[in-house]
Amino acid sequence: MSPNEPFEATFQALSARVYAYARRQCDPTAAQDVVADTFLVAWRRWADVPSDPLPWLLVVARNTIANRRRHDARQDRLVDAVGRLEVLAGGGAGADQGVLERAAFLDALRQLTEAEREALLLVAWDGLANADAAGVAGCSRRAFEVRLSRARARLTRAMSEPSARAVAFAVAADPAVPADAGTRKQG
Repeated sequence: MSPNEPFEATFQALSARVYAYARRQCDPTAAQDVVADTFLVAWRRWADVPSDPLPWLLVVARNTIANRRRHDARQDRLVDAVGRLEVLAGGGAGADQGVLERAAFLDALRQLTEAEREALLLVAWDGLANADAAGVAGCSRRAFEVRLSRARARLTRAMSEPSARAVAFAVAADPAVPADAGTRKQG
């Protein structure tokens, strides 16, 4: 009798029962893997296998299933974490984008008249309602709303002009370029 015969006999006699136990707890492919892992442990620890091996094999199968579930849960958490990182890190603007947008905005703000700039800042920066901002600006509410409307329209136009973005980029790239380079008249 070869040393493998007792193991082979145990495998032939009990692998279907270990499979049935594993199959009650997982899908067919995973159940086959559980049987293979269970009998691998039995092969390695053959000296520890009792004379009635089925209960021992089922404990090993149960532990194998528990290990697989923990592994799968860790894997799912890792996939979720990587997905969240991709959302946070992916598709964002470059580090210089905020600087360029700020420079373009400040350039566009400089193009407004002082009264228009004041109207925008009273509402957007200071958070005042139109009636309160009109009082601070020293004009009627209607005059203030017209001023604010014109300021918003001019600011929107200035921000959409390609020259505003080009100047912002030039200023960010080379501080020696004057910030009003895009608004100066060429003569």
